[in-house]
Amino acid sequence: MDILIKTCHFLPQVKEFYRSCINMKEIDRLGAGPMTEVIDSCGGWDLSGAPPGGAGWDSGSAPVRPDFNEMLYKTQAVYSTSVFFSFTVSVDDKNSSRNAIRIDQEGLTLPERTLYLGQDEDSVKVKHNHHRIFKCKILSTVLCEQACLCYLTFFLFFAKITVSEYDDQRKDISSVYNRITLKQLQKMFHWKRLLDRIFNDNFSEEEEIVVLATDYMQTVSDIIKTMVLHNYMLWRIVAALSEHLSTAFRSTIHEFSREIDGGERQLDLERLCLNQANKHFGMALGALFVQQHFSSSSRAKVQELVEDIKHSLDQRLQELDWMDEETRDAARAKLQHMMVMTGYPDFLLKPELIDEEYGFDVNEKTYFRNILSSIKYNVKLSVKKIQREVDKTTWLLPPQALNAYYLPNKNQMVFPAGILQPTLYDPEFPQSLNYGGIGAIIGHELTHGYDDWGGQYDRYGNLHTLSLSHTHTHTDCTHLNTCVCVCNIADLGGLKLSYYAYQKWVREHGPERPLPGLKYTHEQLFFIAFAQNWCMKRRSQSIYLQLLTDKHAPEHYRVIGSVSQFEEFGRVFHCPRGSPMHPVNKCAVW
Repeated sequence: MDILIKTCHFLPQVKEFYRSCINMKEIDRLGAGPMTEVIDSCGGWDLSGAPPGGAGWDSGSAPVRPDFNEMLYKTQAVYSTSVFFSFTVSVDDKNSSRNAIRIDQEGLTLPERTLYLGQDEDSVKVKHNHHRIFKCKILSTVLCEQACLCYLTFFLFFAKITVSEYDDQRKDISSVYNRITLKQLQKMFHWKRLLDRIFNDNFSEEEEIVVLATDYMQTVSDIIKTMVLHNYMLWRIVAALSEHLSTAFRSTIHEFSREIDGGERQLDLERLCLNQANKHFGMALGALFVQQHFSSSSRAKVQELVEDIKHSLDQRLQELDWMDEETRDAARAKLQHMMVMTGYPDFLLKPELIDEEYGFDVNEKTYFRNILSSIKYNVKLSVKKIQREVDKTTWLLPPQALNAYYLPNKNQMVFPAGILQPTLYDPEFPQSLNYGGIGAIIGHELTHGYDDWGGQYDRYGNLHTLSLSHTHTHTDCTHLNTCVCVCNIADLGGLKLSYYAYQKWVREHGPERPLPGLKYTHEQLFFIAFAQNWCMKRRSQSIYLQLLTDKHAPEHYRVIGSVSQFEEFGRVFHCPRGSPMHPVNKCAVW
């Protein structure tokens, strides 16, 4: 693989992209120039307030401004900026073999609507700084005062009509899923013209589109018909792309990030550019990472560990007294059909296929243009998917990602090579550490197939609700500070499944030798490995943001909440029954 990679087109391409990113001398010399070109390509700012085509819309030598549909096309298909709604081509939740155009709500720049609408001190502070920093510092560079007065009003409007992703309404996929024809969609807005332009096609009016926020879409469509939104759309493009401009722009963005998460230090240039290379050439860098840091033998051993934990879940499904037989049969069938991807996608073994992912030009003196070329090419790849059947072997993350995920509409679990590293996993580690580390994460992802999100999908990845009413009843006691958290249940379930799998391994292979110099048993090391994964220090701003935007509890509570509800932890560490870490009454699902 090493020899093949060295002959690939993508390797010099990635290097040239990285060099363009660290060339701050050239980036600073250009200043706001690249953004000015983008603004001009969109017709410039409208200072008249006149509707498209009205008096005052064009004046002097100003470039001709596109009409609303053309401007919306530019935001979505040229600059990949979701202004009012998002367009994606992805798996149809009710027919997982088919790709569909999905339209959903997408009108905010801050990560949660509460940050716009909340009256608490933290929310007000974030909103004020967002307005001050972006309006006074970024927009003043590329926009006069008159054109930016109304953008905060738009943000507040979109925040009010957006439904939070954590709202029960959004959790019930069947209730928000609407598959309608393009002809029906046309009643809201001239969607056919826009979609034909984006997809370079001539869609039949009978083409089916998946709409996930019907009320939101209707409200936005009404606003579009009555208000001049050119400046707002242009502002959103500026906000999305300004991180790729000169030092002055980047410092301003860091100032706002500091207000959001409390981080004092700005990323050094090399790290920032590595992150950008990872974002735009993820699979290419993934091939290099796998070559150096993940062997085929490691992949095989991880797959064995996954099968052990799947077996543990299958055993639990047969034992659970709160499942009726119909649900049990469906749950076990879903487990048998579940696809598990480990390490890396197989196409990375064929470098010529990697080259196809990056069919755009890169120049080390034009960083901003390189970003635009990457965006345009990725939009092109996404658009092509509408003509193809779903490939259920594709990955959302590159191999170097330090993450794992479960996709219910593919019934697919993915564990990239990046998370299959010390301290979570090493083929030379004692199995107590591997099962307590990566094993608990594998178990966590497995249980997502049966929670109030994944449980809405059948073995094939189609929306088809399993009988989960018993599950919800059984989780009534699983609270953290009066808040039920699905991921807390997944943490505890994953810990249990991995522990049972480790006990099975010990029965089959015999007890592991004690580690020299340590007073802990391997059962204790199992729990220590689990807890070590969540060691983290957070600033107060970061914790506040996490509570608003993350479905997971803060790391400290993920550990305490899981182990204190597991009988075996109290036994292994000799905790007195009735103590905080070994309460008499425990909650259990798995």
